[in-house]
Amino acid sequence: MLTILVHLAIAYSSRRLTVMTEIVLRIRLITGDSLDVAYEEAGTADVDEVAEHAVAALAADSGMIRTRHGNRVVVLYGRGVAAVELAPRGAVL
Repeated sequence: MLTILVHLAIAYSSRRLTVMTEIVLRIRLITGDSLDVAYEEAGTADVDEVAEHAVAALAADSGMIRTRHGNRVVVLYGRGVAAVELAPRGAVL
């Protein structure tokens, strides 16, 4: 099941337009706990590309991604992640 909650934010600067795409990931840790986090990436509006970047980063040997859980910044390391689900109906952050 691969459905995605997406939030697009457009930031205007004096020189260019920046697109931020946010997806919500449900992370199952190797301990069995799960955690809902938001991952955002600048420069692309393609949700599939953002999801692929997050999964590819976690799959790398020393992979990690910087995410948000509520108002906290959470760094997830791939070695502690057992599974990644792209939120079907929106996660509770």
